[in-house]
Amino acid sequence: MKRFVMLAAAVLVSVSAVAQEWTKMMSRVETKSIRSEILGCDRSYTVYLPAGYDLDRDRRYPILYLLHGMSDTDRNWYDRGHVKDVMDQLVADGQVEPMIIVTPDAGGTPVEEKQNGYFDMEGWPYERFFFEEFVPHIESEYRVIGDRGHRGVAGLSMGGGGSASYAQRHPDMFCACYAMSALMHLPEADAAQLAAGNKVALLTDAVHRLSCVEYVEQADEARKAALRTVAWYVDCGDDDFLLDCNLDLIKAMRAARIPYSLRVRDGGHTWEYWHSALYNALPFFSRSFIANERKAE
Repeated sequence: MKRFVMLAAAVLVSVSAVAQEWTKMMSRVETKSIRSEILGCDRSYTVYLPAGYDLDRDRRYPILYLLHGMSDTDRNWYDRGHVKDVMDQLVADGQVEPMIIVTPDAGGTPVEEKQNGYFDMEGWPYERFFFEEFVPHIESEYRVIGDRGHRGVAGLSMGGGGSASYAQRHPDMFCACYAMSALMHLPEADAAQLAAGNKVALLTDAVHRLSCVEYVEQADEARKAALRTVAWYVDCGDDDFLLDCNLDLIKAMRAARIPYSLRVRDGGHTWEYWHSALYNALPFFSRSFIANERKAE
């Protein structure tokens, strides 16, 4: 009996060890938070870590910053966009090289409780937080390659405009941008609501001031040259209410001779559309990262 108990215990230990090693071979998602001194609050974030991340401690990975839309949080790309499932499938099919994907939290719902937006505005210096605190934290916490050639930015709706604006004004940080159903510009905010500190008005004002379209239209030759160093991909549905402002950006980029990829597919401003966009976006970033590696050789 004693021998049987010892054998059973040995089998359990062996099974547990195998299970632990198997787990290390799988991709995983974790949600953590960072204390921001700039914002004066905690901000959560969710990270996709590729299969094998916990096995090879010397390997470093490209990174994609994936931005959510208004009233969403860092979890929505995983819970509704199913980015982990898409990434696992594309890696298994050989269409995408392993990469780390991180989704920051830029607000949430209700909008009355928290600000929303990726830009600096009254009471919400989010862009400062992103570049001064968030990116340095992520790239010291995780094994990323940490150079421009292996760093991309993407997003949907509000986050699509945020990703385009970040890549426009920080081309030294990102080699590629994929904007989905993006909020590229807005008319001026209502003056009374803006004066009253209405949070939607503040966001509207920020998007208006930092118009992605005007940034290209008003670009001098030096700015145009910088924009040409980024790989651009704009993806918007033919039934999306933001289609016109996405096409406005494309017109401006064509006039400025800035290379881009454009896809107008069947669909609207929906999670079905953004989920399907990942099958274009993730290979796009993988190709961009690989191309930069070859240039460096």
